[in-house]
Amino acid sequence: MPYYKRFRKEKNMTKIIRRVLTILPAVLLQVLWFYILFTWLARWAGLISTLLAILSFLFVLYLITKQEEGTYKILWLLVILPFPILGAALYLFFGNKRTTKPLRKKLEAAGSFWAESDDPDGALEALSAENGRMAQTFRYVQNMTGFPTHYNRDAVYYSLGDDLFPRMLEELKSAERFIFVEYFIVENGLMWDSMVEIMSQKAAKGVDVRVMYDDLGSISTYSGENAAKLRKKGIHCIPFNPLIFVKGTLNYRDHRKMLIIDGRVAFSGGVNLADEYINHIEKHGHWKDIGFRLTGEAVQNYTRMFIEFWNAFSNAPISEKLFQTPPKLPAPEKQDGFVLSYYDSPLRPQAASNELYIDLLSQAKDHAWFFTPYLMPGEALLDAFVRAANRGVDVQIIMPGIPDKKLVFRMSNSFYPVLLNAGVKIFEYTPGFVHAKGCIIDGVAGTVGTVNLDYRSLFLHFENNSLFYKASLLNDLKADFIATREKCREITLESLDMGFWKWIVNGILRIFAPLC
Repeated sequence: MPYYKRFRKEKNMTKIIRRVLTILPAVLLQVLWFYILFTWLARWAGLISTLLAILSFLFVLYLITKQEEGTYKILWLLVILPFPILGAALYLFFGNKRTTKPLRKKLEAAGSFWAESDDPDGALEALSAENGRMAQTFRYVQNMTGFPTHYNRDAVYYSLGDDLFPRMLEELKSAERFIFVEYFIVENGLMWDSMVEIMSQKAAKGVDVRVMYDDLGSISTYSGENAAKLRKKGIHCIPFNPLIFVKGTLNYRDHRKMLIIDGRVAFSGGVNLADEYINHIEKHGHWKDIGFRLTGEAVQNYTRMFIEFWNAFSNAPISEKLFQTPPKLPAPEKQDGFVLSYYDSPLRPQAASNELYIDLLSQAKDHAWFFTPYLMPGEALLDAFVRAANRGVDVQIIMPGIPDKKLVFRMSNSFYPVLLNAGVKIFEYTPGFVHAKGCIIDGVAGTVGTVNLDYRSLFLHFENNSLFYKASLLNDLKADFIATREKCREITLESLDMGFWKWIVNGILRIFAPLC
């Protein structure tokens, strides 16, 4: 076995062990309770069991009245009812959104030196005049996230990480004031080492370079020692939500991906900073990912996203002197549609991207096409897919042909029957793994970002996404979808082998899908 594969296998095993250890205290608590109940408290076991049943019932009522996805509630009910101590402990520690309080406090304490405006360059007003219904969608996202709509001056689409990476290096070389890097996964290799070399040179010349990575996402690929080496090169570097000990915020990860240079250009999409994302090494066949490069006023949203996080979670906040909000610019004589870039947050009462996709599917008249590596939507989004297909909309989803996580892929498969029965078309990319996250609605609206169609991404992670309307980028996204579909096999009901036991397994997998 090659060294890097053996290394990955060992690191992945470490990652699995750590995840198991996070729930071990709750399991031990339940075992300890059973031991005490059937030894020291055996005489009162009946009374205690009755009291626990009453408490479980009250806990169930509490869950039912909460505004959360139905599948998520069912999962916790199945855990809490048979194992009240274990279930309640796990829910209060990991499943209850009150555990986001420490993260919320940090974000609120950091504040913002950004000038707030609903419509800084008049783009939303112009969109309202052009398409009132779509303007409502943009305003809805604005109200949920606090990020404004902008004119799209220039957005370039990349159908592979292989093509995105060289342009990232070019822009890094042109940095004069600051470089902001925030990714879920960072790993030493050709991609990251090439970026570090340029960033080190820029830091030596006085450019402010800051790197943030998710500690759990990069647990098997990037260490505190690696971060310390960056700091010695003059690069500020911090992990998001460090996995120092088991805590309630463990579930909420920074899945965002963005590179911002001087506040004038931003890169985002599904591409992480590791060599498989640019097909320099092969992990699961050919790696299909997408991304984009954004310039103009719209970059302000990405700069603000990074500053909010960095100032909240680091001990070296970004000074107002480093970045001054660019002056308000007049509407360009020629603009390329509209764009709204925002981030999802489990700290908010509404799941922005989940709500956005439901809204877009409700507007679709001709087609609604989606890229996603994982397909485990909540009930509301699943119903939106079904309703759109039942109306006669051409709903298509491209999934991986070679999965990166077999259990998660099998869980995604459990959602196939209900979608196929409704008329949704599902395709699997035969050359390898699809990591792309995007959609195209009727050729005029669409998204590119970091959001997967699964519960964790839609409800528990911090994500970033860009909603485009009438931008030429959407033409490239649509063309890429069609070209990718040609390399896929179409999944049909006949090919699924749906027997009784398969139906049972699918039901169980769908219940536990929110955990993955």
